[in-house]
Amino acid sequence: MSTQSQEVHIDVQWQGDGGFIGTTPEGRRVVMGDVGGEKGLRPMELLLASVAGCSGVDVVLILQKMRVPFTDLRIQIRGERREEHPRVYRKVHITYHIWGQDLSRKDVERAVELSLSKYCSASATVAAHAEITYDIQLHPVQDGA
Repeated sequence: MSTQSQEVHIDVQWQGDGGFIGTTPEGRRVVMGDVGGEKGLRPMELLLASVAGCSGVDVVLILQKMRVPFTDLRIQIRGERREEHPRVYRKVHITYHIWGQDLSRKDVERAVELSLSKYCSASATVAAHAEITYDIQLHPVQDGA
């Protein structure tokens, strides 16, 4: 079994007014804190957003591979942090809102389970310190709606 690793490079630069901008070699950017009037996410908020985004990508790809028709996916994520330092997340709860016609709860649950237990690196990283729970809200969409 191969134990190859993949390096990730991000340069993070202080902007002098309490915020930072992270930039990848390809030019992707993220604002953390407040930079020049732009309000970015705080680093720990960004961590939760990363878990939701990572899992969301997985869920979409898995549902598409399963040929489950859906029209929208929205994810709400909430975290509870320790009082003492380091203030890591102790609990994280994710709510997946999925819209579609004739959605199968079993299929959606399978996609979420696969994401959180096998594919999502961000949730696996957070799960080292936090209990991650989730729920799924199915929203039916009618023909012609």
